[in-house]
Amino acid sequence: MPRLLIQLRAKRLVGAAMDLRLSDSSRVCIVGSGPAGSFAALHLLDQARRQGLQLEVLIFEPRDFTRPGPAGCNRCAGILSSRLLRGLEELGMPLPRQIVEADVQSYALNLDGKTLRIERPDPHRRIVSVYRGGGPRLGQGEPAASFDAYLLTQACARGAHHVPVRVRQVIWQERPVLQTALGDYPADLMVLATGVNSRAPLAPSFGYQPPRTTVMAQDEVLRPPTWPDDQVHVFFRHPPGLIFGALIPKGRYLNISLLGRRLTSDTVNEFIAAQTLDADLSAGYTSLCGCTPRVAEGAAPRYFGARWVAVGDAAVTRLYKDGIGSAFFTAQRAMHTAVHQGISRRAFHTSYTPYCRGIAADNLYGRLLYRLWSFTLHTPPLLRAWIRALHQEAAPEGGDPTGAPPGAAPDRRIHHRILWGMFTGDEAYRDLFRLALSPRAIAGLVRDWRRPQ
Repeated sequence: MPRLLIQLRAKRLVGAAMDLRLSDSSRVCIVGSGPAGSFAALHLLDQARRQGLQLEVLIFEPRDFTRPGPAGCNRCAGILSSRLLRGLEELGMPLPRQIVEADVQSYALNLDGKTLRIERPDPHRRIVSVYRGGGPRLGQGEPAASFDAYLLTQACARGAHHVPVRVRQVIWQERPVLQTALGDYPADLMVLATGVNSRAPLAPSFGYQPPRTTVMAQDEVLRPPTWPDDQVHVFFRHPPGLIFGALIPKGRYLNISLLGRRLTSDTVNEFIAAQTLDADLSAGYTSLCGCTPRVAEGAAPRYFGARWVAVGDAAVTRLYKDGIGSAFFTAQRAMHTAVHQGISRRAFHTSYTPYCRGIAADNLYGRLLYRLWSFTLHTPPLLRAWIRALHQEAAPEGGDPTGAPPGAAPDRRIHHRILWGMFTGDEAYRDLFRLALSPRAIAGLVRDWRRPQ
């Protein structure tokens, strides 16, 4: 009999855990109000409204995102993909013009002293740059319009409440309890949106571990008057360990973002010297706001449980690119799960995990794509063939080695599309990798490989 009672009780507990759901007046506490946190609030309120559900949504964030420099910045290059811009419009939040620092029309690929212009393959796929905070610490004039501040304002306008205090720790007392200097906040659901550059305040009992990360090097400089305000310049190879370097126009400034191995705060100086950029920067390189942020390279080992879920970088993000877009869509899927399937561990496992695993699987193709690009860079005959293919695709007249006739639609410029997708993160790595190995792409490279120099 005791064994039977224990079994019945265990079944009831399991059933109760499976049936955990949000209801009217449920409290949802979101830790962090970078894009992931604000997106979580926006999606949650949108889904709850559609279901006629009244929720208390609290966003805990001690920073003021309107302040220049590290005090208001989430340390990011601030490139927004077209899929993110479409998502914002679907939420009824088209990006205000004052938030946009640059409408990127092209990328300039710098190789061995030569520059190749990579045009936007599809004029309808808009790419823009923004400031996450109020601009560089030593910036001139008024602070920049902050993208993160805009998102938080929108979330509050739609029903969320901003609690301007740091969460010291989240403990478990039959549910998550957020401990702050203002007191304790029990939550029916806790959303972790701290990213990877802040410590996640979850107690060890949650079993959360952050994703594996690598370090970037970033800085801001004044944009010379002759520097294009709609073109990103990209660099490779130098200094040693560099995977990808970019100079991104942002209004009066240029953002320098470097991705690689073993980068330090001195890497920006080494990069400028190695690429001989001192002359291009007119008055020389003057640091306005340097930092070495971390970016996630994988998924967190465990990113959800009963009554809690991580979104954005704290859970999983796209490899190297479109991290803000990943924050939008992971938050969307997690909050849809919470409203429609429930807030149990099983609900998140059933509905949220497949989406996150899809991102992780696509990142494997991204790694292969970056290795393929690295191999191309270090194989002179192949690199020459690739460059010729790019020139042929851009030529207004003459044959196209990819098989696209003169004047063909821009999205048939295969090699332009591959590079644009890699630089911006605006297309799935899986699609780009398959495109790179497609018969049409390979035929074009072989044709140019055999062509006499």
